[in-house]
Amino acid sequence: MTGFINVNKSAGASSAKEVAVIKRLTQTPCGHMGTLDPMASGVLPVAIGNSARLFDYFLDKHKKYTATFLFGADSDTLDTTGNVVYGAGRIPAIGEIKAVLKDFIGEISQIPPKYSAKSVGGKRGYELARAGVDFELAPKTVKIYSLSVLPCQEKDSYSFEIECGGGTYIRSLARDIAKSLSTCAIMSSLVRTQSGAFNLENAVKTEDLTEENFQKYIIPTETLLPYESIIPTKEEEFKLFNGLAIKCEKPDGVYKIYRQGAFYGLAEVNQSLLRVRTKLC
Repeated sequence: MTGFINVNKSAGASSAKEVAVIKRLTQTPCGHMGTLDPMASGVLPVAIGNSARLFDYFLDKHKKYTATFLFGADSDTLDTTGNVVYGAGRIPAIGEIKAVLKDFIGEISQIPPKYSAKSVGGKRGYELARAGVDFELAPKTVKIYSLSVLPCQEKDSYSFEIECGGGTYIRSLARDIAKSLSTCAIMSSLVRTQSGAFNLENAVKTEDLTEENFQKYIIPTETLLPYESIIPTKEEEFKLFNGLAIKCEKPDGVYKIYRQGAFYGLAEVNQSLLRVRTKLC
């Protein structure tokens, strides 16, 4: 069994727990495409079986979030799950925030939160932080495609619409936007509304999945891949599926490949030679 289930993760649940539900229902190894912190909710694509081999193809896809930042507060985790310190700065006006957002669009450098899964000397950052170890994380380059602020819903909080590339830390964005305004802010809520081809509108809660209905929520892998298809002849199949390359006139790039009419996986054309790259079935 292969494919994806687009899970609408509940706030408070771990990504691993949501994956475990799919694994139990499908009786197949599963993995998620881009973790969400327990406090976050929204789109969590879960790959079933060999579809997990496509992780790299989904890693850098656009992601969209709706996040709420609490200004005038600070915490060790950069969100409200940590040790929160209130009165840690002023509450900026929405006009001030709008004026600095342009500085955070495009490729930017950000330092990941210490309470994150980033590895430091073979240890996860959150493990070292919980143990009280003093350490620093290296900055990383991330991409922000769009960033806007919504009118203040509470006297100290603003919501933001964010479209970004993979690997972006929204908690770090809260910290850095506030820092540019000479204050502090932490993330108080986060909803992922899109991850590549997966949207919140067609996501399903795991509590709504049963042994009787889960199969209707499985999205075929091939429908999510934005690549042209190649359907080889029988002679070409024999060579390709025995590890050989064949001549191909298509442009260099990645393609969906079929075997006996059924989706097989991904192939790559390089310098007019076609090879099977990733087997899914």
